[in-house]
Amino acid sequence: MKKILSVIAIAALFCLTCFASRAQDPANGEKTFKAKCAGCHGADAAGKPAMKSPSIKGKSADEITKAFATSTKHASVRKLSPGSVKDLAAYLATLK
Repeated sequence: MKKILSVIAIAALFCLTCFASRAQDPANGEKTFKAKCAGCHGADAAGKPAMKSPSIKGKSADEITKAFATSTKHASVRKLSPGSVKDLAAYLATLK
């Protein structure tokens, strides 16, 4: 009986994890990029040397999150949800 309950509990936890996480959405990331990032990093995310803004093409969610946390220039975007950061990273990964 204990084994059956353990299996059910593990299966339920797995299902909750699957439903709780959502897929990355590059289309939402593109909207966020255009609204919050393109002004400094350029429409193609290649950066703007005159503004000393680096290229952010292909940056991961971890790299983006770190930039938000460590730079005073990113105060306006620090409040993005983790899902929005993942969407933004998914969009940036599409840029080559």
